[in-house]
Amino acid sequence: MDPRPGHPEVLALDPVRPDPEQLAALADRMAAGSLVAFPTETVYGLGARIDRPAALDRIFAVKGRPATDPLIVHVASIDALDGIVGRVPDRLTALARAFWPGPLTVVLDRGPLIRDSITAGGATVAVRVPAHPVAAGLIRAVGTGVAAPSANRFGRISPTRAADVVDELADRLAPGDVVVDGGPTPLGIESTVVDLTGPRPTVLRHGGVSVEDLVEVLGALDAPERRTVDDDSASPAPGGLLRHYAPATPLVLVDGDRQRVEELAVALAERSVPARSLDLPADPAAAAAVLYRTLREADGTASVLLAAVVAPEGVGRGVNDRLFRAAHGRVVTDSSPGTVDRLVALARA
Repeated sequence: MDPRPGHPEVLALDPVRPDPEQLAALADRMAAGSLVAFPTETVYGLGARIDRPAALDRIFAVKGRPATDPLIVHVASIDALDGIVGRVPDRLTALARAFWPGPLTVVLDRGPLIRDSITAGGATVAVRVPAHPVAAGLIRAVGTGVAAPSANRFGRISPTRAADVVDELADRLAPGDVVVDGGPTPLGIESTVVDLTGPRPTVLRHGGVSVEDLVEVLGALDAPERRTVDDDSASPAPGGLLRHYAPATPLVLVDGDRQRVEELAVALAERSVPARSLDLPADPAAAAAVLYRTLREADGTASVLLAAVVAPEGVGRGVNDRLFRAAHGRVVTDSSPGTVDRLVALARA
């Protein structure tokens, strides 16, 4: 594909057995300062080497990402953390044994290789070992940590396909940058983030590893259902802003069953306000796999989008967290006339 701005270079790779020579060529691009968008098991990431400050700065510019929102550093294994983190605590070893490679990000004290731009100037760094063969192979070929947020415009719906990345960033990528097409991402939502720097492990973001599974490894931990940070405040990990993962069409989270969603949709239609239900699968894992694709397909097709909460089991907490933030914290619990009035006002604002 034509690599001019607006037509980024797209490279298709086998998602199970990516070509080592092509991975090495991508690593060479990153060594030269280019950005590479690549699939992980969660969502597509936009990656730069941690030792290329200009490339790191370009991540923020391309995404329109505020400097207060830190980046996750992806590494090949727990053995690759030397210099990236200050030390490897016993609790990390236990978590790595259980969940790495996989959709778990851990916040630790930062090491000397980590720049302020990665951590929003903070004293900690978020690290992960991805399981996707393309991501894992690319990071091994790079030979150092790869900082990679989701490959989309900041605050928008996360990408789960290469086409999503192109739609989001085509006019912002530069010659030399590459979008790797490794097919759809299997999990569909971002990693769980756990902070190990305090006296008690704390879940900062729900995601691909459930609280129940974490408790089996760590024992007691803090896992607030909805943690938010101010727009202007630095955070130890991404994903804490109230407004995130959002479509352009207003979304409302319905704390109730599908019948309540349908009642609201009918009531809105009677007020000449087209509404669309996201109609996610009841199974939390299945809902996670299609969440962002469903949001993208629904965006712009109605005046209001409605989504019922999913069961808060397994990755269900992560799905509900993404819906809550995509809805900018708008949650309704009934289909009363007053609630319908508020939704009509939202649609017509």
